[in-house]
Amino acid sequence: MAFPDDVLTDEEEVVLHLHPHAKAAVRPILVLLAALAAVILVWVMLPPTTGGLIGVCVVGAVALFVGVTRGVWPLLVWRSTHYVFTDERILLQDGVVARERRDLPLNRVNDHVTRQSLVERLLGCGTLTVDSVGEQSAVMASVPHVQQVQTTLYQLIETDRELRPDDEEDEPEPEPPPARQRGAGRRSPWRSPRPSGPPPRR
Repeated sequence: MAFPDDVLTDEEEVVLHLHPHAKAAVRPILVLLAALAAVILVWVMLPPTTGGLIGVCVVGAVALFVGVTRGVWPLLVWRSTHYVFTDERILLQDGVVARERRDLPLNRVNDHVTRQSLVERLLGCGTLTVDSVGEQSAVMASVPHVQQVQTTLYQLIETDRELRPDDEEDEPEPEPPPARQRGAGRRSPWRSPRPSGPPPRR
């Protein structure tokens, strides 16, 4: 399933467009092969009678259910999961029927971490976690060539910072309040207090 280009802006360019590593498709393919092999085996072993035909239909129904839920559906989920890196943001989209998309602007990314197990190191994939401002994070599992992807992400962030400097640097610093003159508002200790009562009669 291709990624829709209409979600991109006019001047936005795609740098990386990835799906999860192909290891995610190994188990569904094995399930489909096993289900097909079970149907063929039952078809060959059972006699061509009414009971044998019922047995083939039952095994075929079970194999069809397992093949769709454990084989075809995971493959569709794998192909409909997109990791897109552009020169402006990171787009994460998944979902076969109901889609969910998440955008992370590059100027809000403050950290990115990769994690690899032993098997993932042998396969060259891993998990990439991107943290953004506001305690938001995005976890991308089974990213192929995760080390190169992290390096590319770092370059994109640095380039974005050079082209779009932070607004905080352009804002002038607030001026401090004017200093209050010494003695302003203070009453002289040598001045006699003004009487508060009515003036004396002459």
